[in-house]
Amino acid sequence: MGCGELVVKLKLKLRDELQPGAVIKLTATDAGAPEDIPAWCRLTNNPLLYQDHPEYFIRAKE
Repeated sequence: MGCGELVVKLKLKLRDELQPGAVIKLTATDAGAPEDIPAWCRLTNNPLLYQDHPEYFIRAKE
C-alpha cells in the first residue's frame, strides 16, 4: 500500500474508531513513509509520538 492510501486509511481510523488522545501504532514499510507520516501528522495536528521506520506511534488529536 502506498503512502497515499495509507494516510487516507489512517485518517478514517483516527476519525471513526479512536477517541481523542488515543494512541495508534502504525507500521508503514513504504519508502516515503519517513517523510510522509511526520508531514501528515503536522498538517492534521495529530502528534507523532515516536518514529523509527517502519513503526510510528500517533496520538489522535484532542
